[in-house]
Amino acid sequence: MDSVTPSIILPHGGTLIDRVLTGDALADAQARAAGLPQIPLAPVNLADLELIATGIVSPLAGFMGHDDYIRVVREMHLASGLVWSIPLTLAVSADQAATIREGQEVALCEGERVLAVMTVADKFAYDKQLEAREVYRTTDEAHPGVARVYRQGDVLLGGDLWLVDWPSAKLSEFPDRRFTPAQTRQMFTERGWRRVVGFQTRNPIHRAHEYIQKTALEIVDGLFINPLVGETKADDIPADVRMASYDVLLRSYYPADRVLLGVFPAAMRYAGPREAIFHALCRKNFGCTHFIVGRDHAGVGRYYGTYDAQHIFEEFTPQEIGITPLYFENTFYCRRCGGIVSAKTCPHGPEDRVSLSGTQVRRMLEEGQPLPSEFTRPEISQVLIEGLRRRNHKLAI
Repeated sequence: MDSVTPSIILPHGGTLIDRVLTGDALADAQARAAGLPQIPLAPVNLADLELIATGIVSPLAGFMGHDDYIRVVREMHLASGLVWSIPLTLAVSADQAATIREGQEVALCEGERVLAVMTVADKFAYDKQLEAREVYRTTDEAHPGVARVYRQGDVLLGGDLWLVDWPSAKLSEFPDRRFTPAQTRQMFTERGWRRVVGFQTRNPIHRAHEYIQKTALEIVDGLFINPLVGETKADDIPADVRMASYDVLLRSYYPADRVLLGVFPAAMRYAGPREAIFHALCRKNFGCTHFIVGRDHAGVGRYYGTYDAQHIFEEFTPQEIGITPLYFENTFYCRRCGGIVSAKTCPHGPEDRVSLSGTQVRRMLEEGQPLPSEFTRPEISQVLIEGLRRRNHKLAI
């Protein structure tokens, strides 16, 4: 069931993983699952399950076992030696772990529904503070990624899995934009794209993002806009509102034959530099040859330096990563230049720049105030204002 899909670039590790059961194998697994111990999945586990099953996190075929986990946390490599920067783990309570033995098959569940069967190859305790310190560069529980690690169970279960049913998000959230790596690779090939740049975002696309994307598009054949739609912080703009804004922007300002919009079902970890590597490797699996790394990629608060997510790529050889990072400075609109520029290209001072913080943007949108046209296209402002108004109305009912 695992296969290499011919495309413009090999998946990470050389093999595009497919852990989705079909036919008799599916029926057999579903029959077995009824009598297996059930492991409930948290939102981040549900997102990771989809990543694993569809090959987005190739070469992983399941949740990490002990050897992979330790090497990833300490050295940013899998036990095989391949670069990998983020641990994908399944945590359970000590009480539940006591009822499970290594070598046993378990059912991974969303509520009452069995989604996957997994053979438990490893069951082990782990050091939460070590993971926090190494992966997130802080042990501060105010960091959302660290807080998630501290909340989860004290024992990790590792082992390969097979999907028997899709998580509800896969079926109901953006189904027409939820492409697997096998699908995007085929789409890139059909469009004749040999060089494809991937763009990660958890925010609406403002004018500076547009500038970066179009600059990158000048040197490649196609642009894959791949917004993250899994779990994010409560104050991030909801995925459905963001997706509506992307559709409007692409219809009006991008060449249809050069851009593909497809969602990235991962949860945000806010791991900054390490997450930038993870995001790049996932886009490599989608078939991208290049990946945009901008200012404070996957950052939160003040836990990371402005360009730490770019510097971390220097710790690996280009061959180890296998996808070309494209680095961009912080960009902004300069009134005197009359366009989007960066410190590299603009000689003017901060007083000439149109710049808004994330807090300012959210406040203006919540209050129904259009964002400056130099910062965001007017059509996008309107979509965001209306989307947040509808969300707030639903919450108030």
